[in-house]
Amino acid sequence: MQVHELLQFVDNAVYLKTGQHLNDLQRGVIEGTLKYQTYSDIADTCGCSPGHAKDVGYELLQMLSDIFNEPVDKGNLKSVLDRQRNINISLGENSRIDSNIIGCITVTSKQPKIKANKNNPDSYNSQQINKNQTKIYKLRQFGLNDEQIAEALDLPLEVVKQF
Repeated sequence: MQVHELLQFVDNAVYLKTGQHLNDLQRGVIEGTLKYQTYSDIADTCGCSPGHAKDVGYELLQMLSDIFNEPVDKGNLKSVLDRQRNINISLGENSRIDSNIIGCITVTSKQPKIKANKNNPDSYNSQQINKNQTKIYKLRQFGLNDEQIAEALDLPLEVVKQF
């Protein structure tokens, strides 16, 4: 995949999380990291000190770790972005959501054998809720609203709104 596509993907993910787009230095850090450059080389390209580039890089990689819910560092950035770009969120044995960089989401589902009672949020124990928390978070990254997420996960709207 090309660097500019990955930059756009990261920019979209950061914007969904923070409401702000990447700045020039952050873009430079990602681009330089994807090209296996040192912070010194990145700093030369971006017109700042190596220490400042490293500080910005560290903060950015921590933010990406939070956004993608997995550790991100200079050594695994490309593989994390490739994996996250083509995320497959499993919603149970008969359901899947597949997504790609342009944000298209296709939801397909067969009728489950046992349906949860959507009108009774108390019927969900904390273990079930914790399992769905990550799914809810990722679906929000793709721009789904709470009602759409509740429908896709077959959860009560009140449960989805808790997160």
